Amino acid sequence: MNFKVIESRVLFSGKVFDLKVDKIEYDSGNPGIREVAVHPGGAVVVPVLDNDRIIIVKQYRYPLNKTILELPAGKLNKDEDPLVCAVRELEEETGYKAGRIEKLGAICTSPGFCTEILHIYLANELIPGNHNREEGEYGMEILELTFKEAEEKIKRGEIIDAKTICGIHLAAKHLL
Repeated sequence: MNFKVIESRVLFSGKVFDLKVDKIEYDSGNPGIREVAVHPGGAVVVPVLDNDRIIIVKQYRYPLNKTILELPAGKLNKDEDPLVCAVRELEEETGYKAGRIEKLGAICTSPGFCTEILHIYLANELIPGNHNREEGEYGMEILELTFKEAEEKIKRGEIIDAKTICGIHLAAKHLL
């Protein structure tokens, strides 16, 4: 590090993230400002059925004002184990429970301004059940895609969500 933090202030505390602004001073003596979205992180699940089809959710995303295709995912609660979050989100969004779930890795979503780290899990031996969606998820649709179909949708720009692209690629490499 070639700087020191002079002052740190939380300007906004929200439900999803906080906004922190740090005044810094570089070793050269020059001042700087860093704006940071402080996010607790989350878990992403790549649910793969016995027929090797991936379960994808289609949902409206308010910031984009459009419906997109995504893997099931959700925000970590305070001090929550990412595996617990992954299990919860899989059932909440799809209704499925996993007989087997394993971590594939983790990604930083936007390290230039955000602390969010997403933990990516592969879920197999899926058992169907009832979803338990939150109010903003009621319009969610479930799709099943082969890995090849998912890759084609990525190439055509039909899947643009970064966590979904990473999760699909990590799962495909792992399952080869």
